[in-house]
Amino acid sequence: MTIGIPKEIKNNENRVGMTPAGVFELTKNAHTVFVQSTAGNGSGFFDEDYQNAGATILDTIEEVYASSDMIVKVKEPIKQEYALVKPSQILFTYFHFASSEALTKAMIKSKAICIAYETVENKDGSLPLLTPMSEVAGRMAIQQGAKYLEKPIKGRGVLLGGVPGVPPGKVLILGAGVVGIQAAKMAAGLGAHVTIMDIDMNRLRHVNDIMPNHVVTEFSSEFNIRQRIKNHDLIVGGVLLKGAKAPKLITKEMLKDMRPGTVIVDVAVDQGGCIETTKPTTHEDPTFIIDDVVHYCVANMPGAVPYTSTLALTNVTLPYILKLANNGWQETCASNPSLYKGLNIVNGKIVYKEIAEAFGWNIEAIA
Repeated sequence: MTIGIPKEIKNNENRVGMTPAGVFELTKNAHTVFVQSTAGNGSGFFDEDYQNAGATILDTIEEVYASSDMIVKVKEPIKQEYALVKPSQILFTYFHFASSEALTKAMIKSKAICIAYETVENKDGSLPLLTPMSEVAGRMAIQQGAKYLEKPIKGRGVLLGGVPGVPPGKVLILGAGVVGIQAAKMAAGLGAHVTIMDIDMNRLRHVNDIMPNHVVTEFSSEFNIRQRIKNHDLIVGGVLLKGAKAPKLITKEMLKDMRPGTVIVDVAVDQGGCIETTKPTTHEDPTFIIDDVVHYCVANMPGAVPYTSTLALTNVTLPYILKLANNGWQETCASNPSLYKGLNIVNGKIVYKEIAEAFGWNIEAIA
């Protein structure tokens, strides 16, 4: 099979779909890999590294798409790429279709095979290809939140860890999944007082078992959220519904209950965000302010640490890529229940019901 690695062209997306080590494994299995020139530069992997691993370097993104049976990316295709996608071409990447009707319609029109990293699901309900980026984003949420709490960038002027004689800052985390737990670890490590909320009591029990005493758990309800947002300095939105839009846990009206300079980091932005006022931002222009509340809603947070992120992503995607390349998507998905759940759009049909439900469309079964 021919596999293409195009350069990501989303704003400030410095990750790349595969490391040279991944290319080496594919070429060792007699597959041909095309890498767009400079695709890996942002992650610290250069054309020579890919060539030494057995890849062929192509100059343009158009050549990569035209030459490849399977495209391996990090982020969803953007408007400039829609016309490059071919019928029956496999696209393996993060899609987050439920948050973009335009992207969904474009991929339906393309008649490609769209396999989404974020909906590949193990028997225990875990999401193996989303987990590493959720880990990165959860940790970054505190790193970025701490920065934007600084007064020169309109935050409250709070140091999360406090100092002797001064109480630490307060962090509220919505969701005790991978993002929430990683955010709690980072915030706790800085010495902040952390409240983590979820509707799953088993998750909250797990948090209680593994976290220090200054991380407290609370059942998530509108009443409890309304109470906590009044006195917390940093709020992290980390709620995920697999393949579907995130629920809106904080409304625009609730912003008025927050203190001026409170910071919101909505990690769920890729799925529409769990804050009503969320809108996607970029690393180039990461924040906006509504009712004196600072919103950080960068839709590709791990793109700011591309070396770490690209390595972490290839670690988990490569085994699936090898299976797809060796056996084709139909045989691989039929024999691999986890990857089967990654199928989102197949030959012009939506095959993942949460995507159809997000737009009020009827789902069609896989032929």
